[in-house]
Amino acid sequence: MTAKQIFNRLRKKALTYPGAVEDHPWGETAIKVNGKVFVFLGEEGASFKLPNSRDMAHDLPFAEPTRYGLGKHGWVSAHFTRKSKPSISLLEAWLDESYRAVAPKKMVERLG
Repeated sequence: MTAKQIFNRLRKKALTYPGAVEDHPWGETAIKVNGKVFVFLGEEGASFKLPNSRDMAHDLPFAEPTRYGLGKHGWVSAHFTRKSKPSISLLEAWLDESYRAVAPKKMVERLG
């Protein structure tokens, strides 16, 4: 998949979560639930809140702690460029983990 295809697939999937809305702060695409961001999407990467798999993610060659101080709060940035192609299934799992970490319990319960 190209970076653009990954972006489009993650964006589309993120918007299927209960209460998910799209916003564009700082020129990036952010998908929020209840006013809180659960994924930042850019043309060459995405950032997720990963309270459970953060340490494992940091060991992968295409991932790093998110900048601007977010990394210390469990945010991980994954880069999808020609040199680094993470699997879409892993990115979708991270998207799910991130949503569940940020969304209110009632919305998470709707996922089953």
